[in-house]
Amino acid sequence: MADAPVASFLPLGAIIQELRVGGLNIVQGFPTQELYVSHNGPFFGETIGRVANRISNAKLDSLNGGKTYQLAANNGVNNLHGGVVGWGKRIWNGPTPVGIRTIPGVGEIEGGESVKFALTSEDGDEGFPGTVEATVIYTVGKQVQDRKEVVVLGIEYEAELVGGADETVINMTNHSYFNLTGGPSIEGTKVTLATNTYLPVDEGGIPTGGPAPFSKVQGQTPFVLGAQEPDIDDCFVVNEAASSIPIDTRSEPLTKLVSASHPETNIHLEVLSTEPAFQFYTGKYIDVPEVAGIPARAARSGFCVEPSRYVNAANVDEWKSQMLLKKGEKYGTRIVYRAWKE
Repeated sequence: MADAPVASFLPLGAIIQELRVGGLNIVQGFPTQELYVSHNGPFFGETIGRVANRISNAKLDSLNGGKTYQLAANNGVNNLHGGVVGWGKRIWNGPTPVGIRTIPGVGEIEGGESVKFALTSEDGDEGFPGTVEATVIYTVGKQVQDRKEVVVLGIEYEAELVGGADETVINMTNHSYFNLTGGPSIEGTKVTLATNTYLPVDEGGIPTGGPAPFSKVQGQTPFVLGAQEPDIDDCFVVNEAASSIPIDTRSEPLTKLVSASHPETNIHLEVLSTEPAFQFYTGKYIDVPEVAGIPARAARSGFCVEPSRYVNAANVDEWKSQMLLKKGEKYGTRIVYRAWKE
């Protein structure tokens, strides 16, 4: 491993603060934890939970024998990213070193130093039923591929319902915003999405039906992010067998969800995951003022790849099992970032 840390993390939100490739930090963030508290409206780098993305009408329609649970309406009439104080706004215990680990599915890595963050989410936390114990393990290493040094960051999530209810719902992800340009905008970034299949949504971002073809760009075909277009904030589906998706996807194969690169910096990024879907977001609503000598971050200063379960699965009978965590079971998922400079 190099002398300078390749990645850095914070107890607040188990946030990914830095991911360095060729001397450039390719994730948006702030130099101190305090600035995340005061300025992180966009969720830069946060571990999102209890449920990432949106829940319709800020309500869980039926859990624990038909009970409904009212949540915070913090995104119009809907609940977003776990509520007002979701897991990305909580202080986690850690980082605790957990030794050298491998990252299944990516081949051998050099390094493999790993740290763990842990959080107890109490019964009733932001309105959700049941006490949940959650962990994040970050594993950092390097690989040599075609004589290039590739930085690898593995993320493993686990959560267990330990009391207070027989059922809850969970959908964890990381909300890093990537910028491969070293500049104020993602303009010029070349992107390939793994699929052309997405979940059509209403004006509030809630799916109106099952997977359908996406029209703004073509899946598996490279496209370039312009100054304003394409404007994307959609959930893409790589596993359409909605009812057979396990609550713990960690043993599923890694799928490359997104590849991105920029021609001027020659920095490349791949995001892989065991998850059945991912939100791809081109950062339209970023609005962070200049702070601590860092220039203001505006629209399209970063893009997100948020591997996850289907949006609003908690309230859709045919999708619910992929998000439904029962007592005695474990939720789990894995995400891998691979990045290099040509």
